[in-house]
Parts: sequence; structure tokens; C-alpha cells
Amino acid sequence: MPRARMLLVEDDASLAELLVWHFKREDFDVVHTIDGEEALLLAREKVPDIVLLDWMVEGLSGIEVCRRLRRSAETANVPIIMLTARGEEEDRIRGLETGADDYVTKPFSPRELVARVSAVLRRVRPALAGEALSYADLEMDTVGHKVRRSGEVIPLGPTEFRLLKHFLEHPGHVFSRERLLDSVWGHDSDIESRTVDVHIRRLRKAINEGGRPDIIRTVRSAGYALDAGH
Repeated sequence: MPRARMLLVEDDASLAELLVWHFKREDFDVVHTIDGEEALLLAREKVPDIVLLDWMVEGLSGIEVCRRLRRSAETANVPIIMLTARGEEEDRIRGLETGADDYVTKPFSPRELVARVSAVLRRVRPALAGEALSYADLEMDTVGHKVRRSGEVIPLGPTEFRLLKHFLEHPGHVFSRERLLDSVWGHDSDIESRTVDVHIRRLRKAINEGGRPDIIRTVRSAGYALDAGH
């Protein structure tokens, strides 16, 4: 597997130095900046495999950097982990709704962060055989990491991509939040079930853009299903 390219956006010099050291030791190719605007330029020049993004950085805020990375087709699928001293639930939800895939509150153990980053990369870069999935007017190329609806490309974040893939593999089946957490985030995940609702909302917004029919059915007290006939 080629070296994973990481974009680290962190303006605390001592923390950045510590993280660069830990990730280089794990054979990551780390590019570091303290500035939000420069982070966007670096991401466009060479798309990273993962972004570690501090909430409070110079120039653009981390939240705005996250939003713009998600809006761009080139970086829409790049996993983003936010680093922040903000631990309140509403801040965590806001970070997730903006497009972050995970959220690490300071202070944290660098070794734990390395483990979280590695887990995210394993999920979004699995060595899978070529496969195409489709349902109704949705098509997914799991190798090219592209989703189309009625032939139009839909940019999805990595978590929404995995969520949709799971639904496409089991159309019509109703999955509880707990089951989705298990299947999409993994058994060892400590993510709250409310997070599933955030990602479902993001997935719905993306695939229903332009007034297309909503093909994700909410089953009260039960969960969610991919169902074009509801």
C-alpha cells in the first residue's frame, strides 16, 4: 500500500511537531500548515488521503475549511478528522454536520489519534474487488468511488459513501441506528447513535439535490431503508 498523504492543519506549533513526528514514524507523508486558506490550496494541488483539521486556525476557520473541502468535487470524498478543545455535544454535531467524519477533543493521546486515523483509512481505502451497485436511478462505482443519480455525478463524503453502499447492498431492508453503526462505523466504534441521523441527513441532501424524489425511507422507531416505492 502506498504511503498515505496527510494534510495537517494545526497552528499550535508544539502539538503540530508532536503529531508530525508520530505520523511520520507510522510512514505517513505529512504536509503541515497553520493557515486555513493555505490548507485549501495544498488540498487542491495534491489531494490528500486524510485531513487532520483544527477547529481554530489562522485565516479561515476549521469549520469553513471543512465546508469548502466537502463542496469541491476533488476533495468531497477525503476523510476529515477535526481536532478541537470544544467538547460540547452541539459543537460535535455542528462539526459532523459540516462534513467531518470524526472528532477528537483535546487533550488527546497521539497514539490514540494514530489508531483513529488508521481505522478511518482502513474503512475508506479497503482492498475490494471491482464492483458496481445500482438501485432505481442510483449507480455506485465502488472502485472509482463515484455515485451517479440519473447519470449525474453526486459528490459524497466518505461516511455517506459507505452508508449508501450499505443500503445499495441491501435495498428495501430496514436498518436500526445500532445496526448501521455496527455495519458502517465498525464494532469498536464509540460513536453515538444520533450521529447516524446526521449522516443520513447529509446523504439525503446530496442524493435528493435538485428536487429528486427521496428514496431513503424513515421507519419510525425502527430505522432507515433504501426504498424507492415509499
